[in-house]
Amino acid sequence: MNALLTSAVAGLTAGGTYALLGVCAVFTYRLVAVVNFTGAAIGTAGTFVLIALFEAGFPVWPSVLAGVAAGTGVGVLIGFIMTRWFGEASASTKAAVTVALLVGIIAVGLRLTGGQHPHNMPELFPGSAFRMAGVEVTIASVLTIGLAALFTVLADLFLNNTKVGLNLRALADRPMAAELLGIRVQLLSLLVWGMTGAFTTFALMIIAPQRSPNFMTLSLLVVPALAAALVGLFRSFWRTLAGGIALGVIEGMASSVDSISQYRSAIPFLVVLAVLLWSQREARWDEAR
Repeated sequence: MNALLTSAVAGLTAGGTYALLGVCAVFTYRLVAVVNFTGAAIGTAGTFVLIALFEAGFPVWPSVLAGVAAGTGVGVLIGFIMTRWFGEASASTKAAVTVALLVGIIAVGLRLTGGQHPHNMPELFPGSAFRMAGVEVTIASVLTIGLAALFTVLADLFLNNTKVGLNLRALADRPMAAELLGIRVQLLSLLVWGMTGAFTTFALMIIAPQRSPNFMTLSLLVVPALAAALVGLFRSFWRTLAGGIALGVIEGMASSVDSISQYRSAIPFLVVLAVLLWSQREARWDEAR
């Protein structure tokens, strides 16, 4: 029982990261109407700028700032591509484009970083924050969950209580009408892409030392992140936050059971399948009524 609890607590760090990436995916979808498959890859690009500078002998925190700036820049670049050439495309086309961009970023990233060769990733926040039920809760776990909760609160307040948030919602619903009303569509879109790029980069910098820090592994964190977003139906920030944390905890608990530990990476796929089947069933109930 204690081993199960320890594994569940160990999963909090991953859960916080899934939650933050998921909330960023919902934020992007609600404001620029794109199901973004490149979120984790954008953060990975920034993280590897940190790793490259650290391995070259640069101090940690200036390298962190450079990595976050790079992640922000890659996010803005992806946003520029999406708004410049696919602004009027359908939602399915935009999603397909981000899948293509994800494949391209991974290919380039693996080439530049030496394939799946492991790298020396500095641990930004080592140590224990406190003990809970006899189990050490790490500072990284507290920070990732806190960052996810902070972004959730800020996103919720921003969308519902500010004029810029209202403009961005109009941009997502009717981009052409928003542009005719004088809303600076491209600038606000790039702001959204850059902001989510900065948050995802910092989150991946925290979790990278606990994962295999290679470009492919970190980029594919988009799968559990989108599973968390699906739990929130790409609408609710709070349900996405809860879904991401729960996913990390379940993965952690699965790692302590020998018979299923090697299959725990399939858990996000099962969550996606379950939510889609439930949504389909709910739609049939509505039709039956």
